[in-house]
Amino acid sequence: MDASTDAPGACHDHLVTEPIADRELRAETLVAAKPEQVWALLTDFSQMASWSPETMRMLPLKPGGLRVGQWYLGLNRRKAVIWPTRSVVADVEPGRRLVWDTKSSGAQWIWELEPTDGGTRVIHRRPVPKKLTLLSKAFAPVALGGSGEHADELEQGMARTVAGLKAAAEA
Repeated sequence: MDASTDAPGACHDHLVTEPIADRELRAETLVAAKPEQVWALLTDFSQMASWSPETMRMLPLKPGGLRVGQWYLGLNRRKAVIWPTRSVVADVEPGRRLVWDTKSSGAQWIWELEPTDGGTRVIHRRPVPKKLTLLSKAFAPVALGGSGEHADELEQGMARTVAGLKAAAEA
C-alpha cells in the first residue's frame, strides 16, 4: 500500500488488494451529507438492491424493525445464479455502525459512518473468513468461480454499493 494515501486519517475511494488469506474487503468514500441522512438511506434495505450488483433483496424475517438479533433473508445474484442467504444483525449503533453476520457463508458485513467537516466518511468492510462454511466450500467453486475470484468481485461490488449510497445521499 502507498503510505501517503493509506495513512491514518487519509480519505479516498479505494479497494484493498492484499492476498486473499490475509485480506479484508473494503470500500470507503466521503459523502457530502450528514451521518443521519446517510444512515436513513443505508438502513432502508429496500434501496440496497439499486446500489449493489449482487444483492437483489433483503427482507426481515421477524417483525420489530432493525435491531440486534433481527434476521434477514437476502436474495443474491451473480450472472444466472440466484441464491438465498440468512443473516442476523450483530451490532447496531444508530447513525454510526451496522453489522450483520451471514450464517450461510460465515461472512460479516460491517458499515461504519464517521462524521467529518464536510459530511460523512462511509466505510464498508467484510473480513474474509479464514475458514469457509461447508456450504461456501461447495457453492463457491461451482457457482461463483471460486472464493478468491468471488472476493475480488465482492470488493468491486462493495465499491459500487458505496458509490450508489453516496449518490443517493448527495442527490
